[in-house]
Amino acid sequence: MSLSTTAHNLVVLASEGAEQHGGNHDSLNPYLTGGGAFVILMLMLWVTTRLNRDR
Repeated sequence: MSLSTTAHNLVVLASEGAEQHGGNHDSLNPYLTGGGAFVILMLMLWVTTRLNRDR
């Protein structure tokens, strides 16, 4: 199988999947996901700065 044939097959597979599902899952709220990620990152930053007593 050549590289161009493989690439063409992957493009066809990706376009068929996008037509069926629309690309997004119904239960995922982007604001909730982003807000949750932000809160987790801020918590990790806070823990890291509290445990770093070198300064």
